[in-house]
Amino acid sequence: MKVLIVFAHPAFETSRINLAFYQAVQGLPDVIWHNLYDTYPQQIIDVQHEQILLNEADALVLQHPLYWYSCPALMKNWLDSVMTLGWAYGEGGNALRGKAFLQAVSSGGPEAVYQRGGYNNFTLAELLRPFEQTADLCEMTYHQPFLTQGVRNLTEAVLAEQAEKYRAWISSIVAGQLPPIVNTHHASQADYGQFI
Repeated sequence: MKVLIVFAHPAFETSRINLAFYQAVQGLPDVIWHNLYDTYPQQIIDVQHEQILLNEADALVLQHPLYWYSCPALMKNWLDSVMTLGWAYGEGGNALRGKAFLQAVSSGGPEAVYQRGGYNNFTLAELLRPFEQTADLCEMTYHQPFLTQGVRNLTEAVLAEQAEKYRAWISSIVAGQLPPIVNTHHASQADYGQFI
């Protein structure tokens, strides 16, 4: 499968985990790393170019840190601009039908703070619901995301181990061995799995 990794982090150079992930997938066949903040420093999206990239991909991976319980602004802009009516959804909008939709999400806080009754009140499964619904509306399959939590406290050894897991995860997608599909209508925290 051809995998398009759409990456957004407004301060990429400060992110140990995302830099490690970037380095981990360099040289993998059939993988395109697409850094939105490098490509669009003025945050003006070339919709036609982005739709061509999506047309050529079999799987879309949105990679981003959790920003205010969602994604960074440029990724939201990308979704708003690229997933157009009549192309991605709605009448005649079947360009993405059947493609895989995945996420690689990192959070500064550990899993324990993303629980009912925890510091952030909601699970990551609940916070990622809008992405699930986007996939569903576009008739894509939403698969179990790759989660890395508690990144502020990762040791170098754990960081390297997680980067290797990420490389293996992307390699498996390329090989057509996708993670389980999340049932978008009845997803629970267990559907998401945990990596750290």
